[in-house]
Amino acid sequence: MAEQTRSTEGPLVVALDSSTTSTKAIVVDVDGNVWETAKREIQLHTPAMDHYEHNPIRWWETSRDTIAEVLSRLAPADKERIGAIGITQQRESFAPFANDGTPQRNGILWLDGRATEQIRRYGTEHVHQLSGKPAGVTPAIYKMTWVKENEPGVLEDADKVIDVGGYITFQLTGRWATSEASADSLGLFDIENRTWSDELLEIAGVRADQMAELVPPAQPVAELKPELVEAWGLPHTVPVVAGLGDGQAAGIGAAAINPEIAYLNLGTAVNAGVESPTYAYDSGVRTLVSGIPGEYVFEVLQSSGSYLAGWFREALGDPKLLGEPDPALDEAAAAIPPGSEGLITLPYWNAVQSPYWNPVARGAVVGWRGTHSRAHMYRSILESIGFEMRFNLDSIERRTGTRITTLRAMGGGTRSKLWRQIMADTAGLPITTCVQDEISALGAAALAMAAIGAHGSGEGPNDVATSAEAMAHFGDTTEPDTSLHDQYKDVAAVQRRLYPQLQDVFEDLHILSERYPSTKPESPKVED
Repeated sequence: MAEQTRSTEGPLVVALDSSTTSTKAIVVDVDGNVWETAKREIQLHTPAMDHYEHNPIRWWETSRDTIAEVLSRLAPADKERIGAIGITQQRESFAPFANDGTPQRNGILWLDGRATEQIRRYGTEHVHQLSGKPAGVTPAIYKMTWVKENEPGVLEDADKVIDVGGYITFQLTGRWATSEASADSLGLFDIENRTWSDELLEIAGVRADQMAELVPPAQPVAELKPELVEAWGLPHTVPVVAGLGDGQAAGIGAAAINPEIAYLNLGTAVNAGVESPTYAYDSGVRTLVSGIPGEYVFEVLQSSGSYLAGWFREALGDPKLLGEPDPALDEAAAAIPPGSEGLITLPYWNAVQSPYWNPVARGAVVGWRGTHSRAHMYRSILESIGFEMRFNLDSIERRTGTRITTLRAMGGGTRSKLWRQIMADTAGLPITTCVQDEISALGAAALAMAAIGAHGSGEGPNDVATSAEAMAHFGDTTEPDTSLHDQYKDVAAVQRRLYPQLQDVFEDLHILSERYPSTKPESPKVED
């Protein structure tokens, strides 16, 4: 990426993104130029099959250290310009805490799949309508119910049960508070009324007094603690601004602020979404609180994105590369005809979210011949993710009544020219790449800038859309090949038949896994 000009006027903000694998902090100016970046890894714990956890202390320690690092690189005059801190974070993840912030168990993450039985017992259409979330692996409500039923006392005895952003906000300000656009992903939210639902809290086994206070997105939560102001060498205190989940934040960072423009995140998972001024729920999408005050986001989620491509490279690729991108493999896959010569993949390695929301679904590869190679399978995996996305974009368009004209893409998958072209061809839409790597952090920065009225739009201090448009930067556009799109539609029609025909097989495999469970011991305590 070419070096950007730094704005000499206007405020700077610090934006934090605490994700599944790491925490990043950036310093950003009013034009969206990123001045400094810092990153700290977070260890992922897997105490049992389908269990994914973090030590919540790492959420704070990595946040503290990355913010300290980026601020330490600023000149004194530039520290004077720091106007706010914005936050985005992995969604749906949570942990129980004591009042002083001490974790009472490891945090359970969004990708954790332990709560299959709870999903099936409590995941009704009514819960979907109330929360905006279809019954699936990600919402925290079902994993909280699992803890209630399998670890008695853990939730009941906690003073607070909080999302990642809420815990970081507490450490920054001393206030147990979180953004509406962070809290809603837990699945405990009456999303139309923007408040905790007593009915959903009861299912989860938690109480209203254990929840964080709610703050609308792009509103100041509280001032930064004096001891942090001093430790970070700031000449004055600054507000910590209510942020949003990392998926919605990516959309704001891409200035995808109307239903014709969708954000497409080619990350560990693949998700896409559009803005909506009104609330609705639909079996094909999940509805989230937007970072634009008063609005919503219709989002689709595919659990296996660059994770699946990386899994292939690590398990079946060049062992010397340890799963890293392989130009030779990309070149070989690019030489394979579209459709992978009859090899078709169902990419449900991590269950399926949109549109089936089935926690026991599994992956499949169908159509093997002796002439197929590793490159065929790799291309088939990439194509399958594109087929699923086109199917899911259809769901979004049905809900909004608006045809999507452009995809704005971010995430590690955008670095693959082959994958970008396959996604454009299967979707039949142009894909414009966002320049900034830390696109979710940029979205949080846009909310922080809006909170302090940095862009003077005349719409008040919380005009997030104006800040998003002022701060977004775009790179190349990959145009779809219309003839290949027509060919891919035929292949996708065959691929779409696989899930209904394998659904009963997935149920049988789930029964076997319950009958013969993993013997790896669980570890509910807080782990280093």
